[in-house]
Amino acid sequence: MSVMKIYSDNRLIWRGVEYPCALGKGGVLPAEDKCEGDGASPAGRWIVRRGYWRADRLACPETSIPLKSIREDDGWCDAPEDAAYNRAVRLPYPASCETLRREDELYDIIIVLSHNDDPPIPGKGSAVFFHCAKPGYPPTRGCIAVAREDMVTILKALQVGDVLELSLHPMA
Repeated sequence: MSVMKIYSDNRLIWRGVEYPCALGKGGVLPAEDKCEGDGASPAGRWIVRRGYWRADRLACPETSIPLKSIREDDGWCDAPEDAAYNRAVRLPYPASCETLRREDELYDIIIVLSHNDDPPIPGKGSAVFFHCAKPGYPPTRGCIAVAREDMVTILKALQVGDVLELSLHPMA
């Protein structure tokens, strides 16, 4: 297991290389304080589970992480009262959910993390992913994001079970 260090001053260290990253517009909060819709990135240690990619936009990235091609009907439930909260769903879905096949390029590659998933606690945050950043690294809605070219590089060594450790503090 390898650990990727992510700091609240928008820096990520992976295998000795520093990358800029985007974090939540609500800052970085202790995971126990995270609430659905607060825009904060949860501090803690999040295990890499699996991923998705846009096969219509890029070749499958080189990685040992199981990746599924994002389909038109892929979604992620963000409705705390729903039984599928913080889980992948098929669209249309009767409760509130996020569309994974976005018009922008943010979800061209998505890595699913272990935040609030075993089992999900209603209202403690959903869809906290590691994904592609917008140019200029504007804040996310709570995810961790890097440039797509950096994501492709990182994925070559990232494995299921590796940990993204998000610190409340800036890099020392």
